[in-house]
Amino acid sequence: MKRPNKNLRTTLAHRWLAACLLLLACASAQAEKADRDKPVNIEADRLTVDDAKKTSTYEGNVVLSQGTLVIRGDKLMIKQDADGFDHGTVWGNPASFRQKREGVNEYINGWADRIEYDAKADKAELFDHARLTRGGDEVRGNYISYDAKTDFYRVIGAGKGAAGGRVHAVIQPKSKPPAPQPGDKAQPR
Repeated sequence: MKRPNKNLRTTLAHRWLAACLLLLACASAQAEKADRDKPVNIEADRLTVDDAKKTSTYEGNVVLSQGTLVIRGDKLMIKQDADGFDHGTVWGNPASFRQKREGVNEYINGWADRIEYDAKADKAELFDHARLTRGGDEVRGNYISYDAKTDFYRVIGAGKGAAGGRVHAVIQPKSKPPAPQPGDKAQPR
């Protein structure tokens, strides 16, 4: 397989980075690290397990919880790889997840028709009618990729031909420090 030349790779990387700068302004959204040490609880109406293929399929009002992480959907399929890491896909109308951010009293929330999560890479992908919120910040598009290790987002709209197919982001202004009050000591320069 022929590799693209270095200039083309650099140009593509710069375009991709430029598209993500707005999303990076949303700041860090690192997941609660203690969640990994908590047990996984799953509730559903039906469960099908295929030990040979290392897959489990949960159907009907599915709720998965692990520490502060809660995933909800109509169907959840979990596949375990050879190293013991899970790859999960949840479908819903919409499917959703919610998880507390590390070190702050704030949650990241996501909704989409389909959400895929790779536990080994600590990445989530949201497909079709995708939406992420953190505090008052929000981003919407047809596809959202979120890397919890690097706090990196990528959002793609539905394309030129689709109505409303553009990426939409709302970024709240950051709070300013309070103005000095009369009688406060002057700060040295």
